[in-house]
Amino acid sequence: MGIMTAQEDKAPAKSRKRTSANDATSKPTLLSGGNPQIAKGDGDGPVQAYIAAMPGWKSDVGRRLDALIAGTIPGVRKAVKWNSPFYGAGGAGWFLSLHCFTGYIKVAFFQGAALDPLPPVGSKHKDVRYLHIHENDSLDEELLSRWIKQAAVLPAYIP
Repeated sequence: MGIMTAQEDKAPAKSRKRTSANDATSKPTLLSGGNPQIAKGDGDGPVQAYIAAMPGWKSDVGRRLDALIAGTIPGVRKAVKWNSPFYGAGGAGWFLSLHCFTGYIKVAFFQGAALDPLPPVGSKHKDVRYLHIHENDSLDEELLSRWIKQAAVLPAYIP
């Protein structure tokens, strides 16, 4: 079944144009806040598809984050779940995820309350902490790498 844009969905059935999800010329569907809609899947491929579909400046930052995570945790596990890249180490479960919002990228540390120093943004879940990255923010890759190393050895989030 093809993907339809919101405009095509409103068009009469006879004039609807369907595009294949695998069509290299079709643009990815962006959900509210500009988050790419990528089919769930395990491995680097779905994560790279998500990063490539991140709008504007977010794609470059997504590539930097992915490279930093992979470089910090050799053999890191990757998957796309719930339209977000997830990263795991060791057995089952996840220590970090990314998600696009209109004005920023949210980096979620599932056991972030145990990190030192604490990531700056709290959550309604006591263990979760976030880092919000805005367009003109500079990335402190040394601090991010320390958080990633710490997070990867903590008990994993298992959905």
